[in-house]
Amino acid sequence: MKEKIDKAIECFKKQDWNGAIDLFTSIVEIDTENAEVYNNLGLCYVNIGDEDKAEKNYLKSIELNPQIPQCYINLADLYYKQRRLGEGINILTYAVENLPKDIIFRHYLARFYMEDAKLDLAIDELINVLEQQPDNYDAYYDLAKVYFEFGNYESAIENFENVLEYKQDNELIYYYLAEAYQANDEIDKAISNFLKSIATNNKFTLAYKKVAILFMARGDYEDAIEYLEDYLKFDIPQEEKDGVSKLIEGIKSKVNS
Repeated sequence: MKEKIDKAIECFKKQDWNGAIDLFTSIVEIDTENAEVYNNLGLCYVNIGDEDKAEKNYLKSIELNPQIPQCYINLADLYYKQRRLGEGINILTYAVENLPKDIIFRHYLARFYMEDAKLDLAIDELINVLEQQPDNYDAYYDLAKVYFEFGNYESAIENFENVLEYKQDNELIYYYLAEAYQANDEIDKAISNFLKSIATNNKFTLAYKKVAILFMARGDYEDAIEYLEDYLKFDIPQEEKDGVSKLIEGIKSKVNS
């Protein structure tokens, strides 16, 4: 049996999925309660595109041993891919019940709630995660996004700022923070963070147009023109280029009038 398991794992490592399936199947025909082998079968079936058989094997693995964390993660990933959010929530809730010390399941559960537009439940799970892992910057990021969707921009800002304590010089975080400040009518701080986004990655296209529009709204027309002209240098659709070019001409006419 050990020799057969070793051969199956060797096939798995070589990505010989069909060979691994044959060997793992022959193992569970004898060792019918080997939860880890059923999990491995599930992974093999995912890799050959047979998601129905993958799901059946993951469920069998969990039925035999509900204490294996990876089985839940693999099944949740499958449900997420298939957009079966309700079933994903159910299996992750079961994982939380069986493995309450594994905080990762609460984080996974929060992300499923976010996708399923159950934002209040997502917030509850993310706060629980952060109470136990106060340095989990991914949870701060997700919480910020949820608060933004809720329209609670001050809390979104607070949590994006928390992310920056752990993940500095990230253009996306500066960008999302700028959007939160903009939504909260703090235009100067929004501009500052859009500029930080550009300083971090001068090829981050979206930030150029966003900051230009804010400069224009504030009456800083020269700065607006500068960033819009920079924006035109990027590979953007021709229709967008035409629209931005007209906008620049409109601003210049206003300045010169």
